[in-house]
Amino acid sequence: MSAVLCWQGELPPVNEREALRYAGVKEPSDEMTALLHECVALGEKLLAPRVCYAFYPVKRVEGGLDLGFAQTQSNALRRNLSGCDQIVLFAATIGLGMDRLTARHAQLSPVRGVMLQAIGAERVESLCDAFENQLIRQGYELRPRFSPGYGDLPLALQRDVFAALDCPGRIGVSLNESLLMSPSKSVTAIIGLLNRQQPPCAHRCAACTRNECLYRR
Repeated sequence: MSAVLCWQGELPPVNEREALRYAGVKEPSDEMTALLHECVALGEKLLAPRVCYAFYPVKRVEGGLDLGFAQTQSNALRRNLSGCDQIVLFAATIGLGMDRLTARHAQLSPVRGVMLQAIGAERVESLCDAFENQLIRQGYELRPRFSPGYGDLPLALQRDVFAALDCPGRIGVSLNESLLMSPSKSVTAIIGLLNRQQPPCAHRCAACTRNECLYRR
């Protein structure tokens, strides 16, 4: 079994454009921007960003992939991990505080509730990005993160993820019988680490010969 590690990094400032996009705001008014700033101020002291992760070898086996902690027949993940011989499995959360704040304010103002939900979504995605940037600074070359439930990767893989990482004990994230996570602003994902012998992709798709590339049209 691979060692489970924990990481607590600092979150970057809120990406206002992304938060407004999550809220469904296409052309923000001064009033909506002011609401965003107000909600950011309400939630920033309640955030408890935490990540747990582990490294696993990935092998191609008959009918699919051996990920080290589980096996899958997902073709989409197989394409995503093309050129990788190792993965990082991780879980990230910003804690329960944002869930509680959102539930409390949503009862009084649906608009405020939607904005807080959007900020929570932006914050956990920013946490995932910050974790990836930490790996890049350590010298890793990464494929795009891939989560259970995306494409043909079954959501049921969450059970294996939680068993491998001990998410409740490590970062306080639980999984219910419907495979929903609590806190809700939590993410689990697989990141492929590129084999150093394979040149990094520059997305020059017209000249590319990698038939299994995720970006191939």
